[in-house]
Order: sequence, then C-alpha cells, then structure tokens
Amino acid sequence: MTAHSFKKAISAIYSLCKESLNTESKDFTTGNIRKAIFMLAIPMILEMCMESVFAVVDIFFVSKLGSIATATVGLTESVLAIVYSLAIGLSMAVTAIVARRIGEKNPSAAAEASAQALLICMGISIIISAIGITYTNEILFLVGASKEIVAAGKNYTVVMLSGNLVIMLLFLINGIFRGAGNAAIAMKSLWIANACNILLCPILINYYGLTGAAIATTIGRGIGVCYQLYFLIKGRGKIVVKFIHFKPVWNTIQSIVNMATTGTLQFLIGSASWIFMARLVSDYGSDALAGYTIAIRLIIFCLMPAWGLSNAAATLVGQNLGANQPERAAISVWKTAKYNAYFMGFISVIFIFFAPNLVSLLNNQPIVVETGARALRIIGIGYIFYGIGMVMINAFNGAGDSRTPTIINFFWFWVFQIPLAYFLSKYSAIGTTGIFIAIVITETGISITSMVLFKKGKWKTIRV
Repeated sequence: MTAHSFKKAISAIYSLCKESLNTESKDFTTGNIRKAIFMLAIPMILEMCMESVFAVVDIFFVSKLGSIATATVGLTESVLAIVYSLAIGLSMAVTAIVARRIGEKNPSAAAEASAQALLICMGISIIISAIGITYTNEILFLVGASKEIVAAGKNYTVVMLSGNLVIMLLFLINGIFRGAGNAAIAMKSLWIANACNILLCPILINYYGLTGAAIATTIGRGIGVCYQLYFLIKGRGKIVVKFIHFKPVWNTIQSIVNMATTGTLQFLIGSASWIFMARLVSDYGSDALAGYTIAIRLIIFCLMPAWGLSNAAATLVGQNLGANQPERAAISVWKTAKYNAYFMGFISVIFIFFAPNLVSLLNNQPIVVETGARALRIIGIGYIFYGIGMVMINAFNGAGDSRTPTIINFFWFWVFQIPLAYFLSKYSAIGTTGIFIAIVITETGISITSMVLFKKGKWKTIRV
C-alpha cells in the first residue's frame, strides 16, 4: 500500500466515524448495507464500552474504603441484576417495535410505542423501589450479607434500589434511540453519565462514605437520562414523544410486555448458567476460581465490539422488516455475522497464543495463570461461533421474536451445558477443562441452531 492510498483509507475511515455520530436523519432501509452496519455499529460499540465503565469506576473508588464496602457493592450488584434483566428485556422489546415503525415510515407510532414502554418502566420501577426501601435488610441477608455488611452498607443499597428508575430509563431510552437508528444519542448519554459519575464519586465518597458512591452513580445516570429525555421530547430526530402519546394503548402495552418478558427470561437463563459454571470451578479452589474469573472478564471485555455489531443487526432487521424488505434484512444479518466472525477470529488467535501473558497482567499466581490461560485458550477456540451466534440471537430479537432465542438459550444452557459441565468436571479426569469444553460446545450449538432457524425465515412473518 502506497503512502497516498494509506492516507486515503485513513481519511475514509475518519469520515465514516464522523458520519456515524450524526445518524438521526439516516434511512437504513436503502443504500449500501455495509456502510449502514458500520454507521450503526461504531456508536453502539462505544455505548457498550461506556456501560462497562460504570462498574469499573465504582469498584475502583469503593475498594479504597475496605473489604466490607467492596462486598456491599458486589452483593447489591447481584440484586440489581434483576433490575438490569428487566431493563434489557424492555429495551429489546422497544428496539424491535420502534425499528419496525420507523421502517414503516410511521414515526408517530414509534413515539407512541416509546411512551407506552416508558409507562411500563415507571410502573415496574415504583414496585422495585417500594420493595427495596421496605425490605433492604432482608434482601441483603438473602444474598449472603453478614450483619457487619448490612450495618455498613444498608444506605448504599437503599439509594441504589430506590434510584433504580434511572438505570431502567438509561437502558430503555437507549433502546428507543437504537431502534430509530440514532445510536449516537445513546452513546453520548452514557459518555455524559460516566463523566458525571467519575467526577462525583471521589467527592461524595469523601463526604458520605459508601453511600456517596451510590448517590454519585445515581446522579450520574440521572443526568444521562435527562440528556436522553431532552432529545426524546425536544429533539429533531425521527422520534419526538409528546404528552398525547402517553395515553395508554393496551394492545401496544401487551405486545411490549410479552416481548419484554421473554427477553428478560432470555437474559436470566444465560446469566444463571454462567453463575453455575463459576460454582463448579470454585470446587477446585480459590486460585482456580480467580483464574476463571479473570478469563471471563477478559472474554466479556473483548465481546463489547461484537455486542455493538450485533445490536446494529437488530436495528437493521427491524427497520427493513418495517419497510417490507425481508431479504435486505436477512442480507444485513449475514454480513454483520461475517464481520463479527472476522473480529472474533482475530481475538481468538490472540487468546490462543498470548493467554498466559494476558492473565498474568492481572494476577501472576501460578495456578491462577494456568487456569485462566487454559480457559482463554479453550473458550477462544469457539469464539468465532460465539460472535456469529450473538448476531443471530439479536437478529431474532430485532424482528420481535424474543421467544425463539429464549428457547434456544434454555435448551443449550440449562438442558445441555449445565449437565455436561457437571459430568465432565465431577466424573472425568479432566477437571476444570471439562467445564471449559462444555462452554465451547454449548456456544457452538447455540450458533448452529440459531443459523439454521434464522435461515428457515419464520422471523420474517412476526408482527409487532
């Protein structure tokens, strides 16, 4: 490549990135599919990375307060997993419906669906807040907190649970913007929320201790939500929600609830399976568990770009189905899956050849490095399938068919993976290697099953 051609390529990439940050008026049902994928994926990738920063920032500052404060955050996060699951389920549903309405060139109906989802979100949030405030001690004891943790961390948990609305709204409204193809607003809202959290966390912890961390996080997310609401109500994009849109439309509410229920279950099934895998590894000692935990953190970190690409596929499927272009929707998914496979293949090579180096950056204990490196290498073998399966699952969700991936997840995670991992780890001579092999086989099975069912095309007939 000559210097001129290299400069030209860099200029083209820069122009694409710049254009991807202003997509509120773009029509993704026409034009070049490859360009559409990357214009949606770039801000969506950055959005996913920003979401992961919240947990890192909080634990970084809180860890300086001691082990009890750190444990409180960890236990509260395990409770908030339910809130995240509900938020993700609602986000999946609203993305599918909004994308379909935008594809149909009916922005008013998209705004109406958005308002109905906001009503559902606020109703659920009020219930969670009431339970969280009333039964804080009981909830902490239920997830294994000691009396010392409850005494020191009760206020932190109260603030986080009572402020769950900002968590749910942040996910939900970003789902609305993704469905409309305006992923840049979703990304910017998390930039703002994270910046506020990073600024406020050390200040409020200094004055209010552990409770200050919860206040900082809630305020940070709240400011991000205010930014979202401004563009949702006053913006110039495809969706502008007005007061009249909040009048209950029961068939739309029912449709959202049905999709959100299976979407939430879909997420919980996968999460519960990963928790069970960690429980099996823990039988081999704390060093083995530490190695596995580090490996999973590295895997999840490298999955963020892949999640961005798969979210782009969901938007393209929904909008193109709305525009009555099912074949363009299908082509968009296969192209996205191909790009994801390229990326995941590259990461797989890095994991296979440099696994010990990556794990030792975080922990250099011999057993930790050995277990973590082995997990990275074995799980990395199926990384390409993981990326493809992720796109297929999100394509079903984007079409409004959250039921199919839920069934796929239930079979492969609970009916297949858990029994296989248990058998291989307990009744064979390969120990933790059996658990890692079970993960690879499961992810490969999910990918193949998803591709077969996607190719059958039943998702093209789903009405939302």
